[in-house]
Formats: sequence, C-alpha cells, structure tokens
Amino acid sequence: MKVVRILRNIVLGLFLSSILLVILYRFVPVYITPLMIIRVAEQVADGKPIRLERGWVPIDEISPKMVRAVIASEDNLFLDHYGFDIEGMKKAFENNKKGKKLKGGSTISQQTAKNVFLTPSRTYVRKALEAYFTVLIEIFWSKERIMEVYLNVIEMGNGIYGIEKASEIYFNKPPKKLTSFQAALVAASLPNPRKYSITHPGPYMRKRQAHILWLMPKLGKIEFE
Repeated sequence: MKVVRILRNIVLGLFLSSILLVILYRFVPVYITPLMIIRVAEQVADGKPIRLERGWVPIDEISPKMVRAVIASEDNLFLDHYGFDIEGMKKAFENNKKGKKLKGGSTISQQTAKNVFLTPSRTYVRKALEAYFTVLIEIFWSKERIMEVYLNVIEMGNGIYGIEKASEIYFNKPPKKLTSFQAALVAASLPNPRKYSITHPGPYMRKRQAHILWLMPKLGKIEFE
C-alpha cells in the first residue's frame, strides 16, 4: 500500500540519518545542541539578552581531574558499562512508581545522548529515543569520545556550555589547569547548573564538592582504551 510504503521510507530515512549523524559527531566538534537553541529561545521570549557561551576543547586539553570529578559525581561505572546502569535504572523505576515525575538514573552516556540529539523534556518517548541514541554512541564512539563530547556540551550555568567556557568564566584559566577542588565544584553543580552557583556555592554545593573529592581517589586509574 502506498501510505505504508511512504511511512516505511520515512522511518528508514530517519533511522539512516540518525546513524550518519552519530558517525559524523564521532569526528567533528558539536558546537550547537537542541538545549542551547531552547535556552536562547527562552531568553528571547523572556526579553533577556542572549547569552550563548560555548566552545570546544580536545579531551587532552582538559584536566584529568575534571574527568575524574564527573565520573565520581555522575557515573562511577562509566568505563565499565555499555551505556546503562541497570541497578541505577531499577532504583529510578522504583522512585518513579512513588511519584509523578521521571527521575534520574542516567549515565554519562545517556546524558550525552540527550544533550547532543534531544530536548530535555521528561517524557517516555524522549527516554526511549535517549536509549536508542545511547546505544548508537556506545557502538560508534569510544568512551573517550563520549567523555570529550559530554564535557564540551553539558550546561554549566546560565548560557554557559562546556568546560572550556566554564573554566574561563569561573576560574579565569584553561580547563587543563583546573585543580581537584575546582573540578569537584563544577561537578557538584551538574544536577542543576542553573540553580547551584559555582561562583557563590552554598552549603549543599560545598557538601557535594567534599563528597566528590572524597570519591575521586577511590576510582583508581582512569584509562580510556
């Protein structure tokens, strides 16, 4: 039937396009994401000045302390899993049954997939697409590339994206020179970087920073294959 054939071709086209895009981003910097566009649109709608601070820096120009801090904070099994933390997902599922909101359990791979390819909406459709893109980046990207993209696109404040700009704005230094204390402070803000201030950290941020600093040495040696 013609309609079925058209729908099949559309689905096939979207499937192939998604794979090609993932492969492309394996090699080229990601300078713009759906979240960045959404935040700019929100600024315009609110009548605020547009702020879009983002850049790109290779992972070998990022302090290993920053890598260690986000693994300690966000996903301590990052190097071992294939994109999903099953135990974390089980806990999140149990929490979701008790409330109305979808809650965490996302790995760094999942967060990267969401940030690069999708909107931040909290729906089951978006979560399904997030899982799909997570599988793709785990297949086509290395763990080192996933971390590199993650640290370059993640939101780190109002209109601030990526560790290069965050390092310059908050600490007046390149990301390669971040100390453990600074890296842990940035990582501490990541659950909600527009709510938790890096420049004026409160008790909650200091507590998270201290906990991350405590966890960082326990991760052992961080090696990307």
